[in-house]
Amino acid sequence: MVSRREARLALRQQLRKGGLESPDFESACLLEHVLGASCRLMTRQQLEEPLTGEQAAALHALTRRRLAGEPLQYLLGEWEFYGLPFRVGPGVLIPRQDTETLVECALRAAEGISSPKILDLCAGSGCIGIALAHCLPHARITAVEQSADALRYLQENAALNRTPLHIVKGDVLDPTLAESIRGVDVIVSNPPYLTEADLAALQKEVQFEPRAALDGGQDGLLFYRGLPALWQESLNPGGRLLFEIGMGQEAAVSSFLTHAGYENIESFPDLAGISRVVSGMRPAGARR
Repeated sequence: MVSRREARLALRQQLRKGGLESPDFESACLLEHVLGASCRLMTRQQLEEPLTGEQAAALHALTRRRLAGEPLQYLLGEWEFYGLPFRVGPGVLIPRQDTETLVECALRAAEGISSPKILDLCAGSGCIGIALAHCLPHARITAVEQSADALRYLQENAALNRTPLHIVKGDVLDPTLAESIRGVDVIVSNPPYLTEADLAALQKEVQFEPRAALDGGQDGLLFYRGLPALWQESLNPGGRLLFEIGMGQEAAVSSFLTHAGYENIESFPDLAGISRVVSGMRPAGARR
């Protein structure tokens, strides 16, 4: 029988040979997932306890899937974003730390509004809207998502985090949907923004994620062209639209916002110093 400690060492070696960048971290995550307990909190004696046959089989299956490229987050079934747990799996985009920049910018945009009305377009797992609801308990947040698979995770995550989101199944490029939602203070969106070239060169792990959540058209700018004008009248005068963007898209997205009539265009970097969010304000003098 193999002990927990020995299993961890063997798994780490397998992942390293498989070319994974963080074999120590991932081996701990997978073993803890199988054991249902943290190795870091175990005593030396507990680490020397043998794996059961069922645990060994489960760990072997997870290792095989990880070495085949399946994302660690999918294997674990849950991932943290903004300090909150989110269920993830096939059919939904995995929350990424870069997107926390969008949350921070949206919180600043909502400052001074007692009960802000916030709209999350292309909501996916719900990580943005749910994080905002956690920080703004008096906010009224609507999350729009078209994918049936992603909607299931969105609903699960809202329940998991006890967040009273208003969830709408719909296409964010549908004018009828945009016309039905008015009086919004802040719109946030992390739309698909990969180019055709990006999609052709995806890492193996990312190929497991839904293409519809990644594909921004030939130049990656499909949604940025359509959303600003379509959703402008949903914003209150002085309200803000905030986009997460991909590397090198700042100038183009800023231009789309300007041409659609937004003012006070701003951009914000992520922790790596890369421009990650572009924001524009509906003119304060615009008619409701």
